[in-house]
Amino acid sequence: MRYPKIPNSLFQNNREAFTARMKDNTIAILASNDVKHTNTDDVMGFAQNNDLFYLSGIDQENTTLVLYPDAHKPENRVILFIQEGNAHSKQWDGEKLTKEGATDISGIKRVEWQSDFEKVLQYMAFEADGLYLGHNEHKKRVTKDQQTKQDRMIAWCKQKYPLHEYHRAAKITRELRPVKSQVEIDLIQKAVDISVASFDRVLKNCKPGIKEYELEAELTYNLVKSGATRHAFKPIVASGKNACVLHYNENSAICQDGDMILMDFGVCYANYNSDTTRCFPVSGTFSPRQKEVYAAVLHCLQEGSKLLQVGTLPEDYEKEMAQLVEAQLIQLGLLSESEVKTQDPDTPLYKKYFMHGTAHYIGLDVHDVGLYNRPFEAGMVLTCEPGIYIPEEGIGCRLENDYLITADANINLSAAMPIEIDEIEAIMRQNT
Repeated sequence: MRYPKIPNSLFQNNREAFTARMKDNTIAILASNDVKHTNTDDVMGFAQNNDLFYLSGIDQENTTLVLYPDAHKPENRVILFIQEGNAHSKQWDGEKLTKEGATDISGIKRVEWQSDFEKVLQYMAFEADGLYLGHNEHKKRVTKDQQTKQDRMIAWCKQKYPLHEYHRAAKITRELRPVKSQVEIDLIQKAVDISVASFDRVLKNCKPGIKEYELEAELTYNLVKSGATRHAFKPIVASGKNACVLHYNENSAICQDGDMILMDFGVCYANYNSDTTRCFPVSGTFSPRQKEVYAAVLHCLQEGSKLLQVGTLPEDYEKEMAQLVEAQLIQLGLLSESEVKTQDPDTPLYKKYFMHGTAHYIGLDVHDVGLYNRPFEAGMVLTCEPGIYIPEEGIGCRLENDYLITADANINLSAAMPIEIDEIEAIMRQNT
């Protein structure tokens, strides 16, 4: 693997917290993700099911975790099933995890081959009253029009054990995963640190006439060189009017002198993610209007991030952030005070220029699991990302940092990434 071994105490603690929330005499079954293929025999790469990784640390396909805390025999309480390698797979794809290697990573003493999963489960299943199964329950990113290994596991279990009670593993992990341990915080910080160095490369290489994808390449170079797994998501490198498209990622346009670039990017390191956004001028110097818009968004970020504190409700945070942006839109001359006073509260005018939320959990998923009716707690890591988009002026500006909430305040994990106008321009002057 590209990253140093994570202490298996992390996964042991996670399993203990998970099983403590299971109903009496139930079994939890967590399955890995599939390897996604292209048209023929090539693959898109493998990304582990994050609930399985959270509970085991195993980053290999064809893996299943079984938890049965009330099993009569101690050896049946935690069982990990992994793919058995052979001479053919070793020749073509390399080594698979050994049982000893899987134990070292996960802290799980009993490791079996995946081929024995059905036989071993059958031995225990009829002693149990119910099964916890995993499924992708993310409200914004669902598994529409595709079947996952988890879907097949659900169908198989219900066919095999139709009279058992069924429960949702995601209901437990969405409670646990938002609050990060120190090990997880350190991994997120490592991902952020790689992002900081990547942004520095972009600023030092940006110039009029460069293609957006050339700047994306600078991100990719540093990501791979630093041992990260992959981009946290396909980077957005949006110059000029492209910055007004929230999920623009063609990254194919030429960066023109006089335009501003919005770059939304993140790093996945050891399956933990960063998510940051910066804006900068192609020429190295902001125009007066770009400075106005940028300063307005930066003000919202600096003031709005103060609301990320213990006890704040996400709904209240988003309302106050919207008010901050609304006030800046008035100062920028995009809205008038009279219009705002008489607006329909159900269709606020600011949404023409600011149409998205500004805080989401971040961790194993970029938009990490967790409920947004839950007050913020110490140990949560969230983004803060206000923006203002003015298509008629060809200006889109969003600024985003990652914040760790502590008992007393919050810590900006991305504080080392340049954000002030003067420091961005100073770095870019090194290009000349």
